[in-house]
Amino acid sequence: MILTGEQFGDRFDNCQRSAWRFECQPTYTMPREQENLRRWRAGESKPEGHNAGWHETVREIVTSGRTIGRVRTVRQPLTEYQRYQLAWGIPGNIAAGEDIRILDLTDLDLDLPSHDFWLFDESLVVDLNFNPDGTLLNIDQRENPDLTQYLKWQATALAHAVSFSEWNART
Repeated sequence: MILTGEQFGDRFDNCQRSAWRFECQPTYTMPREQENLRRWRAGESKPEGHNAGWHETVREIVTSGRTIGRVRTVRQPLTEYQRYQLAWGIPGNIAAGEDIRILDLTDLDLDLPSHDFWLFDESLVVDLNFNPDGTLLNIDQRENPDLTQYLKWQATALAHAVSFSEWNART
């Protein structure tokens, strides 16, 4: 079932225990990020309130006793977008309460998907499908997904990922 942005947002409000993302695209071309990406490229300061809407969502989830996290995959050399995300996006998300881990696949060959997904309460799967240029194609809530496969992907990603601070110390 293809979801609207509002319907997708409802999945965060309605989850009972957890929201977890597998994030693997080398580049995301999101219209709302273009001005901040330009500022980052130019060496300007991160604007006050950067990513504030997402931080509010994360804080609401954590404050309610639920968890939210993700594993972000990377390969060396990092793409420009990954460098931007690691510098400007991820630190603020972690400060808001999101558990973000980094999985460097440069020298690993793991059985992981090539698409992003969210797993809500370890039972509801929402695939995020992107075009090759990083633009969002659709948000697809899977009907009758192979939940065992998605949980296996989650376990594999978590088993090989490290905390953002540990990954940062290595690079």
